[in-house]
Amino acid sequence: MIEEILPNLYRIKIPLPKNPLGVLNSCIIKTGDRNMIIDTGFAQNECMNAMQTGLEELGIDIKKTDFFITHMHPDHMGLALKIAPDTSRIYFNQIEADMLRSGFFLDEYTDFACQNGFPEKELQALFVHPGFSSYKFASKGLANFYIVNDGDHISISDYNFTCIQTPGHTKGHMCLYEPDKKLLIAGDHILNEITAAIQLWSDEQNPLKDYLTNLDKIYRLNIDLALPGHRSIITNCKERILELKAHHQKRLDNVISILKNGDKNAFEIASQMDWDISFESWDSFPGAQKWIATGEAIAHLKYLEGDKVIKERREKETIYSLKQHL
Repeated sequence: MIEEILPNLYRIKIPLPKNPLGVLNSCIIKTGDRNMIIDTGFAQNECMNAMQTGLEELGIDIKKTDFFITHMHPDHMGLALKIAPDTSRIYFNQIEADMLRSGFFLDEYTDFACQNGFPEKELQALFVHPGFSSYKFASKGLANFYIVNDGDHISISDYNFTCIQTPGHTKGHMCLYEPDKKLLIAGDHILNEITAAIQLWSDEQNPLKDYLTNLDKIYRLNIDLALPGHRSIITNCKERILELKAHHQKRLDNVISILKNGDKNAFEIASQMDWDISFESWDSFPGAQKWIATGEAIAHLKYLEGDKVIKERREKETIYSLKQHL
């Protein structure tokens, strides 16, 4: 399905097979010279077919087309690395380009997950799950990244974008902002109807703090229309940002409430948190959902630790507790 959002700016809905997100919103800017595709879908046949059908309908020559990837998740960049010809630029952020080139993959997080209480047997089953093996997409095109940084400009047709770096959902997430058109291409930084997963699988970051800081960064911009990576277009960006901030405050309060009943590891905390998911109990959650939930719990715990609301102690597992003054 192709939808013209603004003159020469189109949205193609790319199906995401066996993924609860359903579809990816791929944005395409068509010009008489160079075109640009923003985010692409998985490196899978269903995504490839939908993209090729859309490009043919729009009359776009892929050899005259560049790509902009908002972040490294395979539903956004996987197909680009498969279909981008040598004549294309792939605009991408430095942080995640370095991560991909260094060979980072999910199995590097196993020890950290176990330290936070994730059962080893469930981890072993999880890493052969097709949703996670999609991270191991082919490296074709990695050498062709054209690095963009916060504040850089990309002009195409009459769109003059500023790159806005918004870490949180991933380490290097990048949005595109067109100030004259009051347009934001938001990737997964701001979504409608759902919330982006903010997860932590190392001791090195505070992704929720980064995410909330960058929501404020976007809040200060003059935006009439935001095109997210999934779900519907956002026409009330400031209102949606306030909703997202309230959502994460509710999660933080949820974690504090759980810890009032005693010290726990992150996996135990995640099992007691309130999740908007249609399963009767934590035991019935699919492994992939437990992984996401535990990563989100750790991100919220790290934020609370940074605010000196909770503390952790390292034993066989990392155990979290409330500070005594609470």
